[in-house]
Amino acid sequence: MSRKLFVTTALPYANAPFHIGHMMEYIQADIWVRFMRMRGHQVAFVSADDAHGAPIMIAAEKAGKTPQQFVGEIAADRQRYLDGYYLDFDHWHSTDSAENVELSQSIYRSLKANDLITTRDVEQFFDPVKNMFLPDRYIKGECPVCHAKDQYGDSCEVCGSVYSPVELIRPFSALTGATPVLKSSEHFFFKLSDPRCASFLKAWTAGLSTTSGVSRLQSEVRNKASEWLLGKPDADGNLDPKGGLADWDISRDEPYFGIPIPDAPGKYFYVWLDAPVGYLASLKSYFTSGKAAADGQTQTFDEYLADEGVEQVHFIGKDIIYFHTLFWPAMLRFSGRKTPDAINVHGFITLSGGEKMSKSRGTGLSPLRYLELGMNPEWLRYYIAAKLNARIEDVEFNPEDFTARVNSDLIGKYVNIASRAAGFIAKHFDGRLYGDADVARDGFASELRDESREIAHAIESREFGKAIRLVMELADATNGFFDMAKPWLLAKSTDPADRLHLHRVCTQTLECFRVLTIYLKPILPQLAREAEAFLGLPPQQWSDIDIPLAPGAAVHPYKHLMARVDPKMLEALFESAPGLATPAPEPLAAAPAIEPIAETITIDDFNTIDLRIARIVSAEMVVGSTKLLRLTLDIGERDGAGAVVTRNVFSGIQSAYAPEQLSGKMTVMVANLAPRKMKFGVSEGMVLAASAVDEKAAPGLYVLEPHEGAVPGMRVR
Repeated sequence: MSRKLFVTTALPYANAPFHIGHMMEYIQADIWVRFMRMRGHQVAFVSADDAHGAPIMIAAEKAGKTPQQFVGEIAADRQRYLDGYYLDFDHWHSTDSAENVELSQSIYRSLKANDLITTRDVEQFFDPVKNMFLPDRYIKGECPVCHAKDQYGDSCEVCGSVYSPVELIRPFSALTGATPVLKSSEHFFFKLSDPRCASFLKAWTAGLSTTSGVSRLQSEVRNKASEWLLGKPDADGNLDPKGGLADWDISRDEPYFGIPIPDAPGKYFYVWLDAPVGYLASLKSYFTSGKAAADGQTQTFDEYLADEGVEQVHFIGKDIIYFHTLFWPAMLRFSGRKTPDAINVHGFITLSGGEKMSKSRGTGLSPLRYLELGMNPEWLRYYIAAKLNARIEDVEFNPEDFTARVNSDLIGKYVNIASRAAGFIAKHFDGRLYGDADVARDGFASELRDESREIAHAIESREFGKAIRLVMELADATNGFFDMAKPWLLAKSTDPADRLHLHRVCTQTLECFRVLTIYLKPILPQLAREAEAFLGLPPQQWSDIDIPLAPGAAVHPYKHLMARVDPKMLEALFESAPGLATPAPEPLAAAPAIEPIAETITIDDFNTIDLRIARIVSAEMVVGSTKLLRLTLDIGERDGAGAVVTRNVFSGIQSAYAPEQLSGKMTVMVANLAPRKMKFGVSEGMVLAASAVDEKAAPGLYVLEPHEGAVPGMRVR
């Protein structure tokens, strides 16, 4: 049954370009949305810039611009990030819009009519130097709960507590450094303390979605919301008598960049009231702009929003749970609107070692610099997906792990399947698959199709890491299936039965590649498009898993689908750049340790080693090994009929090279080394490579290449 999904991401504040935390959230939501669309569900995927608030007003003033000019310039730069990382939003809008003014004021009027708005005088911090009331984020001090230093005036980044700025210990103005003074002003409040709100929120936070039937909140979020609603129990299980909801201050005094409160001159909505309303404003703009109709939506905005079958799903970070699980659903409920069906919360993205990436604190990587360096955005999509699950856990970005995962999984396992099978199909079978439909339908690929339900459940449940593990296990199995057939030997055979078997094996292998491509498509949309083009297929949907490649169909000549990660790119990514912390200089001890010169030998000793120029005919992964590549080498040897006789060599260079990087290259091998029986077969020599003492350390491992003009069989003297 087709579902209707209204999906949003948290609105980025329009005072700076996107940072890596935004990209992680958008990638997570985009993968989920693409999957739901592949399943045949109808999705409206929108977001917007959070454009209001004193910080933007102050930043615009410093830049000599109006707030509208300031946020407009930020907005103009958004698309290259969205396009660059294949983020398929249906619409991107702004909270500084006519739609948001109308909706925010309408919701306020409904809350007021429901007797949930009240006013009272509030003592608020005032900067005597700047001559203005200070926004919470421009007041800093010591957290009154955990006593962490340098915390903002509304919440603590260390313990997560939410409080009033006047509760801060030793507060100071973040604008001028002055000690703020308290001044009285009339403020407007949303009465969250009303028993109606508490009763509703207790049921809502503990309940199930009325449409999907699953819990609205993750268990960690549900428990935290319960603490806020009821108070945190002490060691004896007694609730904190101070627990429970307080009324929410929803107003700010001029000067302020925001939406005016109706019938209240000089008063504006606090940015956190109109920001989530921006979800609805973006959706309304999507409908009224005509985009929704062009995408097949037949309802009006009002009809869609009132439709009980529409699921409202939000993706947010763990730092804004309070607003989205208490204020937002209560605002919607008591203004007569449908409440969210799911709040999907994720953790932060951290650098290796656990440090939170933060542009404001000068730690992190720039998503724009990543693109400017020519790094493949799907590397990052895959890496983040491999780390994500349905729990609220931080995602660690480790450069070495990033390189290994991409090079090993995507290149060494998945892409390698296509490159290995396609070569045989092109060379021996005129680029055409085997002509019997049963080969692709009932062969080894049927085992991969049997896993579709479990993989689909993992993706829908946002267990992306689990889904990727399952897919890569299938990729390993596919490579093992291919290796067991020994196609390199079948290709040399003149027996028609062997050639028939080769054709069937390669066809089944490409069918496996097709199925794996569908599984990975929500994560790697561009790579999937290229794979579909290579196989001569239209865009694949999830239901196409059970529709195998057509018998006798032609596949296009194989072209490399994805390059390996070059570690030097990551070095450049973390070099000093605007908004990034300058890395500490490497100590002298970080230079590669070079082995001491070995003991002296004579020329006669050296002459006992027969070094030959070798051409790498083919290179392949070794199933079951994380270190070895299987190399087929031509060193100029011929049999009695003049045919080339190749050598089989296992080389521990998988960490440095993908098979496709080596095929066709020239190298140097030890030709008279005694054959060595290994777990995976017999190794008939050794290729030469250079490295420091630690092969895994920079600068790495390098297979030797002779000068141009050298041919297989030449002896190295």
